[in-house]
Amino acid sequence: MRLSAVAAVGLFVFATFPAFAGPGSVDAGEDVFKKCRACHDVGADAKNKVGPQLNGIVGRKVGSAPDYAYSDANKAFGEKGAVWSEAELLKYLENPQVYMPKNKMAFAGLKDEQDRADVIAYLATFK
Repeated sequence: MRLSAVAAVGLFVFATFPAFAGPGSVDAGEDVFKKCRACHDVGADAKNKVGPQLNGIVGRKVGSAPDYAYSDANKAFGEKGAVWSEAELLKYLENPQVYMPKNKMAFAGLKDEQDRADVIAYLATFK
């Protein structure tokens, strides 16, 4: 009986932890990126739209896409030396306004961690 109680507690504890995203899938990320296309562009002919083009975003200094008028909040992050690493993008894309208050991005975010990992994997293919 005692072993069953320990197993039940262990199962409860395991079940209450949030699931962690696995490695991102480029193919799945391409599909998730459809939510971003209205404002952002990627690829050989990418242009700034309502949001900046995202070629080279992974590893790029925050607020540094050429010829894009960033918000003061975004520029301030970049001036502090912030870089869009995969880890930072994972946090930002969950809720851009919470991560960086007063930025221009009106998107509510990608709540699913795997969707975020997937779209980051997709974006990383555009150097």
